[in-house]
Amino acid sequence: MRSLIAAVERIEPLTVSGRVAAVNGLLIEARGGLTHLAVGARAEIVRRGQTPLAAEVVGFRETRALLMPFGPVEGVAPGAEIRIQPEGAAVRPTSAWMGRIVDSFGEPIDGKGPLPQGQVGYSLRAAPPAAHSRARVGARLDLGVRAMNAFTTTCRGQRLGIFAGSGVGKSVLLSMLARQATCDVVVVGLIGERGREVREFIEETLGPEGLARAVVVVATSDEPALKRRQAAYMTMAIAEYFRDQDMEVLCLMDSVTRFAMAQREIGLAAGEPPTTKGYTPTVFTELPKLLERAGPGPVRPDGTSAGPITGLFTVLVDGDDHNEPIADAVRGILDGHIVMERAIAERGRFPAINVLKSISRTMPACQTPEERVLVTNARQTLAAYANMEELIRIGAYRAGADPKIDRAIALNAPLEAFLGQDKDEATSLETGFAILGDILDSAA
Repeated sequence: MRSLIAAVERIEPLTVSGRVAAVNGLLIEARGGLTHLAVGARAEIVRRGQTPLAAEVVGFRETRALLMPFGPVEGVAPGAEIRIQPEGAAVRPTSAWMGRIVDSFGEPIDGKGPLPQGQVGYSLRAAPPAAHSRARVGARLDLGVRAMNAFTTTCRGQRLGIFAGSGVGKSVLLSMLARQATCDVVVVGLIGERGREVREFIEETLGPEGLARAVVVVATSDEPALKRRQAAYMTMAIAEYFRDQDMEVLCLMDSVTRFAMAQREIGLAAGEPPTTKGYTPTVFTELPKLLERAGPGPVRPDGTSAGPITGLFTVLVDGDDHNEPIADAVRGILDGHIVMERAIAERGRFPAINVLKSISRTMPACQTPEERVLVTNARQTLAAYANMEELIRIGAYRAGADPKIDRAIALNAPLEAFLGQDKDEATSLETGFAILGDILDSAA
């Protein structure tokens, strides 16, 4: 009965409509009803012989509103009616959504039937919690991946970026985190993913064990830019619902770059001037609004706080250039970065994480003094080998010339084995540090 009453209260007695004035490429120009429109407002366009076409207001030009559709514009005719939706874009998730796969509208696409709707609506474009009202990051989180647990130890409520080129193993690393990380629920956003890989990721890479405690939001690369962008907002809105249920949430998004590309398409169609590498100014405005929604939950008046959203966001670096505009902007927003390199993947070590270039901004505060000594020692050893690697490979280094280099050569193979990990293998924090300690002691 409460759900029925809430649905009745949401009914808007006044219907506002406009008309299609023109269609220019990806944009639909509308006239009428401007006083009830704002950027981000939703509308439905009546089409001949087809279902109504959902659209969103992306700008204005003199006396006309500029709408971008969520689907193909076939069937849109001059003068077609546009029904303006008074309620903003929102989603009503429940705990029953765990184990399900939804699209950017929150509609199920896994063939398992309809989804129950919650009583509280969560805005897709919600503002991040105010900085002064947020809790601090919590205790460290066991991710189950040795290289990340030891060298980029992560706290609950922290946000990390995973930077890599295509085909370096980002999706497999995300699946390891989804299955092995210590959390209550995982929210996965596949933004602009290849259609072929979606089912493969869910059934094989993520697997039944990972899916059981996850909600997966999917928008494939062939879908319109608005749907790809909205999938990212949907991912964060669902994560915020579980956060408010005092659950520990792990939010995985692949990838932020495709979100930025979708925003670029929308901005260019609306007439924004292109800036760095064609990205429009709103791309760099929307990135922090999206990424800041992850993090520690807000503190309630009674002193308790909502559950944290630990965010791991992949960044598809263009041409393996880790200083391209999106990578540079995201690195400045997040609380650390994981760098995956093609050269490491090519020699067969997965996950292909370069621990010397990766950093967690909550370290070393989240490690014990003994662990800090271990990690510092391991980093120095790896760095010593990296600095002399070319000379070692061509045989130009003579054994005994430098004790530190000799030790780095002796430890290189076991350290590489430590950093490599099979996708079905899990290692706890304590076990990982114990293994690392044994490796370093073996050459003492």
